[in-house]
Amino acid sequence: MENKKEMRNWLNEFNLTHPFVIAGPCSAETEEQVLKIAHELKDSDVSVFRAGIWKPRTRPGGFEGVGEIGLKWLQKAKAETGLLMGTEVATAAHCKLALEHDIDVLWVGARTTANPFAVQEIADTLKGTDKIVLVKNPVNPDMALWLGGVERLYAAGIKNLGVIHRGFSTYEKTKYRNIPEWQIAIELQSKFPDLPLIIDPSHITGNRDMILEVTQEALDLNYDGMIIETHNDPDNAWSDAAQQVTPDALKQIFKDLKVRKHDDASDEFTNKMTKLRANIDVLDANLLELLGKRMKVADEIGQVKKDANVAVLQNNRWNEIQEKMILEGGKKGLTEEFIVKLFKNIHQESIGHQEKILNS
Repeated sequence: MENKKEMRNWLNEFNLTHPFVIAGPCSAETEEQVLKIAHELKDSDVSVFRAGIWKPRTRPGGFEGVGEIGLKWLQKAKAETGLLMGTEVATAAHCKLALEHDIDVLWVGARTTANPFAVQEIADTLKGTDKIVLVKNPVNPDMALWLGGVERLYAAGIKNLGVIHRGFSTYEKTKYRNIPEWQIAIELQSKFPDLPLIIDPSHITGNRDMILEVTQEALDLNYDGMIIETHNDPDNAWSDAAQQVTPDALKQIFKDLKVRKHDDASDEFTNKMTKLRANIDVLDANLLELLGKRMKVADEIGQVKKDANVAVLQNNRWNEIQEKMILEGGKKGLTEEFIVKLFKNIHQESIGHQEKILNS
């Protein structure tokens, strides 16, 4: 699959003056609920109304969606509001029913993206469709798996494609429900700059109070739009209550978001950026030089450990380094999350150097 300007055709056809928006409840619960929310969103920046029809749950016994009847509610909402309709599909049966009910936008969920067999089944079922088909990132941070899902759909002749960044699962305790791992999405964006990229702040945060913050971060990174879970009574929603916002709150988010220009051709801007980027280049080179020197010291430590027949991993020392760096990093305006990730990677590289020496 190659990047092509035509990948943006479906998005350009909306002719929007604002970011692309998909919004609606995590789950379709009742016909009344679906219609009420759809009507509250119809005169806003929302282009596509979303509602979960089938809800994959980690363990059985939870609410797993209303099923096919919910598609009829979406049809009615479309007829009454003019909004396009979207939902998640995970099986060939879901796809067939969605097509039969003229759902406009389909997306492959994170758990499904992680299963190439399931994605291929969906691709085969949707082969040649002119519907918009989006692919959420897989549960784990694996860009190849994410792109693989898109490629399977592309190979099936599906042209109206895009990706949804919904964050990645982690065992670490963070402020996010699913950590963004922005660099993975940025790398994908670099490889396929014309493949529409949409942020899912609801699943990244798991917290309605953080929706604006994460959406703004995404727009600052040139994302094309957002998919935000919206409910008329979020505290009593049947699924994912904490991450859903009311229609009024969503409209306020639209007002508060700042949409940046992609570039500025003025001489003043260009000159300032040229100087600052040259400074960054020098600092980056210095960083690599320092890291190289640090690894040479790690090599020396590895040799000392080998001579004394001492194990590579020294947990007490690692904990001391991490605590110290978090403290020092905070004084320099660096977040704890960044410091932990940075020094974990440096530590892992050091261990690799030392293991190579011990086993040589």
